[in-house]
Amino acid sequence: METKLQREYLAHFNIAGFTYWDGALAFEQLKPGVALTLKLEADNKYDPQAVALYYETIKLGYVPKTNNTIIYKLLKLGWNGFMAVVQRVDATEHPEQQVSVVVHLVGGE
Repeated sequence: METKLQREYLAHFNIAGFTYWDGALAFEQLKPGVALTLKLEADNKYDPQAVALYYETIKLGYVPKTNNTIIYKLLKLGWNGFMAVVQRVDATEHPEQQVSVVVHLVGGE
């Protein structure tokens, strides 16, 4: 029997620090629906709960501090049932506003 994935909305945000990382290297590939990876960054000296966002191996920036607490805690416990995808891209915006992401929790039925 096929398991149907359930998903629940968790958060949406603009990528924090997009200006300072390698977002420009991946900008042409960032389209709505493109999957991103969430990774803990425990050695981050500015935010002990930092969660970085990657497109393949390219670091794009971070989940903003205002949105990272629950994501951080779940990742720290080893939970990986996230679906983070590009929601919107607008090249005319300020770099910190160019790419927005939506995160859902996913699990089996």
